[in-house]
Amino acid sequence: MSDTNIDAKGEKINIFKIGSLWCFKYYFGDREIFMDLSEYYNRDKYRFELKNVGERNKVMKYLEEKGFKTTLIEDTSEYTVKIDRFKKYAPILKNSIDSTEKEKERVFIMKDLASVEEAIAKGAEKSA
Repeated sequence: MSDTNIDAKGEKINIFKIGSLWCFKYYFGDREIFMDLSEYYNRDKYRFELKNVGERNKVMKYLEEKGFKTTLIEDTSEYTVKIDRFKKYAPILKNSIDSTEKEKERVFIMKDLASVEEAIAKGAEKSA
């Protein structure tokens, strides 16, 4: 018999301030957690979006009760990478929380520092 209730065991979730929203990206193996948070999920952007501090605090409290460690990130510079607009970017997009297309490049905010390193290994560079 397999145990389908996956314990978070202190896994980290970064919650980013992007414009007026607080956003995070995480794949919940536990469908119950996903369903509890589904009202905040933006399917087009594959991320959870919290519209104000009240929603953010409510979701953070819920995640912490489920065993996650949450971190608020207002300065996204450490998590921002860029790649030439005409290079392959799908592997980078997968772990990004936000992306912007500019004239010559695509800029991504990555969901964590490991994803930043992975993006750099796949041809991206740190954005100034």
